[in-house]
Amino acid sequence: MKSKKLTIILIILFIITGILMFVVFDNKKINHPVLKNDSFVNTNNSPKITLESKTDEQLAVTVTITPVDVSSQSKEWRFEIVMNNHEIELDQDLIKNTVLVDNQGKVYTPLRWEGAEAGGHHREGVLVFEAINPNPKSIELKISGIKETVRSFIWQLN
Repeated sequence: MKSKKLTIILIILFIITGILMFVVFDNKKINHPVLKNDSFVNTNNSPKITLESKTDEQLAVTVTITPVDVSSQSKEWRFEIVMNNHEIELDQDLIKNTVLVDNQGKVYTPLRWEGAEAGGHHREGVLVFEAINPNPKSIELKISGIKETVRSFIWQLN
């Protein structure tokens, strides 16, 4: 009789522990391994600009771009880039092969790349540009040199 009670108590404790672990881990925010933080801190009560991710799947290489921070209060604009394929080495120099173009046609080159080194079939990181001030109506990020094609990603800012 005592062993049945002990077994029942252990089962109940196991179930409660499982429920607590599910609740605790389900409610925790998981940080992106590259970005450390998925949004910028808005310190002067200006509206945060949130832009959707865009994906290009040309020639068996998938490239997804997510603008992380493109606010007029930022000194730098950051774009997360994720590239995946199973055919070629992703050894492109993204600083040399990427430009940002505003709606007036002015071209901006990246300041730096923060992410995986060139090579492999999967690569991700953040491409950083000097902020465009004042904010343009639209921006276009162009990446060339991935399987001899130009990939274009356009966002409307206003």
